[in-house]
Amino acid sequence: MTIRRRDLLKLTGAAALAGSLPHPARSADAGVYDLERFGNARILHITDTHAQLLPGYFREPSVNLGIGAMAGQPPHLVGHAFLDRFGIKAESADAYAFTSLDFEKSAARFGKLGGFAHLKTLIDRLRNDANPQRSLLLDGGDAWQGTGLANALRGADMVEAANLLGVEAMTGHWEFTYGEDALRSNLERFKGEFLAQNVFLTEEAAFNGAKAFDPTSGRVFKPASIKEVGGYRVAVIGQAFPYVPIAHPKRFTPDWTFGIREQELQTLIDGLRATEKPDAVLLLSHNGMDVDLKLASRVRGLDVILGGHTHDAIPQPIAVINSGGTTLVTNAGSNGKFVGVLDLDLAKGHVRDVRYRLLPVFSELLKPDTEMAALIDKVRAPQVAAWSGRIATTDRLLYRRDNFTGTVDQMICVALRREFDAEIAMSPGFRWGATFLPNQIFTMEDALAETAITYPETYVSRLTGSEIKNTLEDVCDNLFNPDPYHQQGGDMVRIGGLTYSCTPSEAIGRRISDLKLENGRTIEPNKHYTVAGWAAVNPQQGKPVWDVLTKYLGSGKPLDLPANGVALQGVSGNPGIADRG
Repeated sequence: MTIRRRDLLKLTGAAALAGSLPHPARSADAGVYDLERFGNARILHITDTHAQLLPGYFREPSVNLGIGAMAGQPPHLVGHAFLDRFGIKAESADAYAFTSLDFEKSAARFGKLGGFAHLKTLIDRLRNDANPQRSLLLDGGDAWQGTGLANALRGADMVEAANLLGVEAMTGHWEFTYGEDALRSNLERFKGEFLAQNVFLTEEAAFNGAKAFDPTSGRVFKPASIKEVGGYRVAVIGQAFPYVPIAHPKRFTPDWTFGIREQELQTLIDGLRATEKPDAVLLLSHNGMDVDLKLASRVRGLDVILGGHTHDAIPQPIAVINSGGTTLVTNAGSNGKFVGVLDLDLAKGHVRDVRYRLLPVFSELLKPDTEMAALIDKVRAPQVAAWSGRIATTDRLLYRRDNFTGTVDQMICVALRREFDAEIAMSPGFRWGATFLPNQIFTMEDALAETAITYPETYVSRLTGSEIKNTLEDVCDNLFNPDPYHQQGGDMVRIGGLTYSCTPSEAIGRRISDLKLENGRTIEPNKHYTVAGWAAVNPQQGKPVWDVLTKYLGSGKPLDLPANGVALQGVSGNPGIADRG
C-alpha cells in the first residue's frame, strides 16, 4: 500500500465536499460541477442505480444505527449529526441530497435527482474536463433491477443504457437474480467488463464442466482488469455481493458459490502487484460499507475501495490503516443520485495523492443528453400506456429507506393483511425503491418501482409466536451483528399488525421483546398466527405483490397506515437516529 499514514490529514482535507450547492433557479450557469483540476487520472463511480432511468426523489434514512464501535461513525450518521461530521450547511441543496431533513420542503425547492440522460451529461462533462483518455467509468452493481421495465426485460434495457453511458467495468448483485442464462446474455451485449473475484463454481458444477472464466481455479468471472488511464496502469478488482444464494433464491445461481473471499482477494492483489506492476489498485465492491471497512483493515495493497450495496452516500472517504499502509473506503449512494469523482495523482508504481468528491446529480442543473433521452423513450415506449394510468393519489410522503420502517412497506403490509385477512404481514427490508411526495399521482409503474423482482409471489403461512420472534431476531442480527462479515446489508423486515421492542445492542435472541398484536394482545410463543408476506426464498404460488398492492390502492379507500410499531431501546443519543416523522 502506497498511501502513507503521514498523508492522512492531507487526504482527509482534500476529500472534503466541494461546498453546498445554491438553489437551482439561481444556478443554471453557475458552474457548480466545475471541479478544480487535480492529478492525472479520474475515476468516476456510480452504484446501486437500480434501473432508475428517469429523475426522481429518494429520501435518505433518518435511522441508520451504528452499534458498539460503529456508533457515531460513518455510515451510521443521519440528520444534523451527518451535516456536522461532513461540514454541510443546513437547508442547503447538499443537505437535501445527503439527509432526510426537511425532505418535502427541500424536494419542492431543489427538485428531482438522477436520471440517466442527466447522468450522461454530467459524466461526459467530468470525463472531458479530465481528458477522456485519463478517465474511467465504473459501476458498482445493482444497475439492472429496480423497475418494472428492467424486470420485464431482465435488465436488457439497462445494458443499452450502460453502453451509452460508457461504463467500462461493473460488478453485480441483483443482476444475478435474473439467472445465469439472462445474465450471460446481457453480458454478451455489455461493452464493458463484468468483474467478480469472489464467485466460484460449486464442486459439483466444476466436476460437470460448468462454464467458468478460469476452469482451473473455478472462478466464474474475470476477477480483475488492468486499465490504461492517461498512460498509467490502474488495476480494477471486482467484488460481487457475497451473499447472493442466501439473500435470494439459490435456484437462480445453483452452480455458483459466493463469499467475501478475503484470502483469495489478498492473493489476487499480491499477484497483480508483482506481475502487472499497477500504479493504483482499486476494489469495485458490492460488499456494503461496514464490510468494506473491515475488509480494508485486513487486506493490504488496496489504494481505494469504491463501495456500494448499502446505499450509503458518504461525501468523504474513510481512511483505514492496515498492515500495508492505508486504504480509502468510499460509498456512492443509490438511485442515480450521485457520481463519485476519484482524482488520482499517480506516479510509477504508487499513488502520490488523492482527491475525492461525491457529487449530487441535480436534474434541474443538467441539460439531459439527447441521445440517452431518445434511448430511454424507446425502451419505455412499449409499457408507458399500460403503466401510466392513475391508480391513486398519495396523501403523504411515501419512502422506504430506514432501518426499521418506511411508509411504502407499511402500505404493502396493509395491502397484504387485507388481501389475505392475515393477523400479521411482513415485507422485506429492501433498500431500493423510489420516494413519492404527497399529492403525487401513483401509477402501476410506481408500484413496480417498489416491488419489481423475479420472485414477487405472495404467500400466507401459519407461524407460532416463537417462530415469529425468531424470524425478527434473525433479520435483526443480520443488521446489527457486531461482526460486519455477518451483515448482509438490508434493513429490518417491515411488519404490519404487530408491535415489538428492539434493543439493537443486545446479542441475538435478546434483541426482540414485547411482541403484541395491534389489538394489544401479547404474542404467545406456542400459539399460531396467520402471517402474509412476499419475496420468499422458497418457491411460492401466490399472485405477485404488485397486484395485491394496486388492488388495495385502487379500492378508493384512504390509506390506513398504522403508526410505527417498533419501540427502540438503548439508543438514546445515538447519532444514527433522528426524527422519523
